[in-house]
Amino acid sequence: LETGAGFPFAINNSTGWIVVASELDREAVDFYSFGVEAQDQGNPPMASSASVSVTVLDVNDNSPEFTQREYGARLNEDAAVGTSVLTVSAVDRDANSSGGGLISLALPLDYKLERQYLLTIAASDGTRQDTAQVVVNVTDANTHRPVFQSSHYTVNVNEDRPVGTTVVVISATDEDTGENARITYLMEDSIPQFHIAAETGAVTTQMELDYEDQVSYTLAITARDNGIPQKSDTTYLEILVSDVNDNAPQFLRDSYQGSVYEDVPAFTSVLQVSATDRDSGLNGRVFYTFQGGDDGDGDFIIESTSGIVRTLRRLDRENVPLYSLRAFAVDKGVPAKRTPVEIQVTVLDVNDNPPVFERDEFDIFVEENSPIGLVVARITATDPDEGTNAQIMYQIVEGNIPEVFQLDIFSGELTALADLDYETKAEYVMVVQATSAPLVSRATVHVRLRDANDNSPQLKNFEILFNNYITNRSGSFPGGVIGRIPAHDPDVSDSLTYAFEQGNELNLVLLDPRSGALRLSPALDNNRPLEAVMRVSVSDGVHSATAQCTLRVTVITDEMLSNSITLRLADMSQERFLSPLLSRFLEGVAAVLATPRHRVVLFNIQTDTDVGTARILNVSLSVLLPASGHGARFFSSEELQERLYLNRSLLAAISAQRVLPFDDNICLREPCENYMRCVSVLQFDSSAPFLASDTILFRPIHPVTGLRCRCPPGFTGDYCETEIDLCYSSPCGSNGRCRSREGGYTCECHEDFTGE
Repeated sequence: LETGAGFPFAINNSTGWIVVASELDREAVDFYSFGVEAQDQGNPPMASSASVSVTVLDVNDNSPEFTQREYGARLNEDAAVGTSVLTVSAVDRDANSSGGGLISLALPLDYKLERQYLLTIAASDGTRQDTAQVVVNVTDANTHRPVFQSSHYTVNVNEDRPVGTTVVVISATDEDTGENARITYLMEDSIPQFHIAAETGAVTTQMELDYEDQVSYTLAITARDNGIPQKSDTTYLEILVSDVNDNAPQFLRDSYQGSVYEDVPAFTSVLQVSATDRDSGLNGRVFYTFQGGDDGDGDFIIESTSGIVRTLRRLDRENVPLYSLRAFAVDKGVPAKRTPVEIQVTVLDVNDNPPVFERDEFDIFVEENSPIGLVVARITATDPDEGTNAQIMYQIVEGNIPEVFQLDIFSGELTALADLDYETKAEYVMVVQATSAPLVSRATVHVRLRDANDNSPQLKNFEILFNNYITNRSGSFPGGVIGRIPAHDPDVSDSLTYAFEQGNELNLVLLDPRSGALRLSPALDNNRPLEAVMRVSVSDGVHSATAQCTLRVTVITDEMLSNSITLRLADMSQERFLSPLLSRFLEGVAAVLATPRHRVVLFNIQTDTDVGTARILNVSLSVLLPASGHGARFFSSEELQERLYLNRSLLAAISAQRVLPFDDNICLREPCENYMRCVSVLQFDSSAPFLASDTILFRPIHPVTGLRCRCPPGFTGDYCETEIDLCYSSPCGSNGRCRSREGGYTCECHEDFTGE
């Protein structure tokens, strides 16, 4: 092998293998060409040579490198998407690895939002890479035009402002920066009265203004920026010249006259004044006032806008017949100018005084049964007016239906047109009216009839039912007034007198002849039943009436009470039961029990007070057995309850009354403690007062339901708290042994003995 210094190959002398002797670098030498020689060991040795070419193949052993470590570029903000920004390049010593990259715009730019972008770029050969920085500066483009806040401005300026007055400062905004945002203002048309400052947009006057010459100006103002190309916006400025108050109001007439009736209501218009003002706007706007003038002591007002003069309250010509007023027309300038005017108002007379009655209410007393056509009274009124205004007409306007009275239209005489009966109607109340058109007055007339004795007393047959319960207690007999004779006289002024005509020769019933009060004779305080029929008369001094009075005395015994029951009637009162339902009720009970009616003894009627607002009447009774004679026997309470309750529909049909279920036994509520036994006890009160209806006086015997608590066997004490040793008395005798237990004892018999 022909070699030189640093030659990277070697050959094995024996085998002929060529090997790499040192590191290869394709980037330094990529091709080798050399010769080799083969020589034998003969003598003379023989040799042969050949040419060898070696190509060094590339491997990725070098990284790419950018040509610059930092790149810079500038790009206008209005560049289009896709615009090329910058080309960067990188070098790689490996084969086929060099190249470049193009940076382009992907999204629109906005100078206001981002002015610089710092990019990091990378070059890679797939395994190795290199990075570099790219700085892209965004430059402002004249992308925005100046913009006024409004397309139209309106300002006011007084006509008396001096030359050089700043009217308004117009400004526009530009979202660009620098020169692109610097704005210059100018007027499109030359108007000699105004000037605009190019830098500030201030509009000032250059000449005096005159409202009467020209009331408004319209300026076209343009704002331009200094960008390339220039952009602009235009607005319109309307300058309104304001009038100043240099003219006073002028009335159309030198003075005004008017008239008004004194009876007109408040706020009635009287006349209208009118004034004009050569000025305009508020300076020429006129309002009217009495302030500083004369409003007739507050009797008149003037409408500020229309100039209409109105009354503020009712006028009285008799007090003030003529008003001299003074009003002003005032403009609304600053300062205001005002002009006075004189106004005369004549008050015209009217019929403004109503008729007046002597008093508001009249009381007239008339005898009943007075003849038809009688003048019962004269009702008049007075009118302070004169002439026809004082003429009065009378009429009845209320309370005369049907027509019982007539009032003369001119004289006021009140005449009766019908029979006057005190018992039919004792008083007539009418409203009369006095008219002096259109004014009226009213008064109330009370016609009160005086009662005459023209009716007879009224008296029905009536009964006195006295249930006499004989007890050991004294004072149970009713010694006081038990009621009154049920007489009535329609004539309220009559005084009645009462008397027994027959049947009361033994004075069993004591009568007060003036009041009709009834008392029972003490002779009735015995155990004998009684029925007496008497004749009673009542008189008013002129007329009289008679009726039959029946006294029935029923002796109530303990046996009767112990065999009694109490029925409960729904929706019933004591008065309604006594008259007229008592008779039907007795017939119904007798029919259910198949016994004569006179054997049904009803001894108590009492309103149930334990049921709140419900109207329930308790009726207590006992019934004699049909076949009983001397030594009468009664239905037992249990049988009465069963038969009457089971046949309550028949009882209801006959008596026209609804029977309710029996009330619960008081012991069902278990009022006793400590296992005490409850025993119901029925007691009776014989001191109840008489009940009265229009045909019956009834003396009830009130039952009082109570209870007793009895201790069980083996206990005693107020609350059964003490136990008794029942074996103490040796109840088992000598042949047994007593054993105590709770509530009693047991007996254990001795040997050879048995029994209880």
